[in-house]
Amino acid sequence: MIGADLAPLELAGRLALALGLAAFIGLAFEEVYKREERSAPGGVRTFPMLALSGAMLYLIEPHQALAFVVGLIALALWLHASLRNASPGPNTTTLMIPVSNLVAYVLGPIALTQPAWLVVAVSVTAVLLLGTREQLHGLIRVVPQDELLTAGKFLILVGIILPLVPNQPLTAATPLTPYHVWLAVVAVCTLSYISYLLQKYAPVPNATLLPAILGGIYSSTATTIVLAKRQREAPAVRSDLAAGIVTATAMMYLRLEVIIAVFNWRFAWALAPAMGTLFAFGAALAIYEWRRNAKQQSDWSLQIPAINPLQIPAAITFAAIFLVISIISAAIRDAFGQTGILTFAALVGVTDIDPFVINIAQGGVADLSISTLSGAILIAASSNNIAKATYALTFGGVESLRRPALMLFILAMLGFVAAAIYVLPRP
Repeated sequence: MIGADLAPLELAGRLALALGLAAFIGLAFEEVYKREERSAPGGVRTFPMLALSGAMLYLIEPHQALAFVVGLIALALWLHASLRNASPGPNTTTLMIPVSNLVAYVLGPIALTQPAWLVVAVSVTAVLLLGTREQLHGLIRVVPQDELLTAGKFLILVGIILPLVPNQPLTAATPLTPYHVWLAVVAVCTLSYISYLLQKYAPVPNATLLPAILGGIYSSTATTIVLAKRQREAPAVRSDLAAGIVTATAMMYLRLEVIIAVFNWRFAWALAPAMGTLFAFGAALAIYEWRRNAKQQSDWSLQIPAINPLQIPAAITFAAIFLVISIISAAIRDAFGQTGILTFAALVGVTDIDPFVINIAQGGVADLSISTLSGAILIAASSNNIAKATYALTFGGVESLRRPALMLFILAMLGFVAAAIYVLPRP
């Protein structure tokens, strides 16, 4: 609905909203740019007038908006002349002054044609950008250039590659499409990237606990190996490192449940009782082990380094592994049915289980019941726990890490029991 078609009361309400929000932006503008330099164009009076002018010019001819465009050009020329003739100062070359005036001018037509939440969102965003000038500029000193490049890679994965990949199957060997494959890459990379950012920039009260939690969100296997190596480097047995290993595995269950829910909410709901129980039991074991750490000081030399997981070659490798597992899973299902998939799940567990889990969640293994597929995921996770227990003993030593290895083995056995409950026929 355009502004000319609005009822009188609604039209008045929208104009009042535009004027109020323009004054709100004007207050923030004056606080930042007119505190010391009164010559900066714009402010608490000018911005409402600009919003009102933009709305009135739009109402004159709303279909082509020619009057509004003429007014926009006139405003741009006036801002150019005003800033060109302004006395030299630190703010005379900033684009924020003319842009703020232009935002105020377009608020009127936006309020007349768009939902109220959009007008409020634009205004609040403008105020935040104006009021946090020093904080935003301070990010230049805080955020290194490598992090900006990493954010750019993430945007390439999500915003450029994902929309371009085709959504039609390329082979009869698997029902999944290239879009499904890359969507799996995006899901895993998003969780890993968030975990990395939190680990690197969130306040860390302990050298092990938070990195272990976030490492479990990224990769419990990699976290287990790193913590085991830290234990080998430590001069004595450290219960915080042992608790970190169990914590990472407990977080694995939560991560898998979230990933499955992204692709198949019904499937995730069916798995929720088993995953929730295993997560709670793993967390209880981790807390029990952590309480033994009460008399130990946190050794920051044993801190887990925050390693950036977002790499384009790694994403391509994950996509290739995901595709291979999808093809193999479909072939095993056709040849051996339920027994073959459950056996394959146990074998996959010794490596990275994310491709297998996502493949099942996206429907890569058809013609099997949700109970059977739930059992397959639990078997893969339990097999992975046995592998992690082996890694802990190998890289950290039997004497140092036999307790967390035993706890991982217990979680594996509980997972196998849960899988049996899902898979075995009920009387």
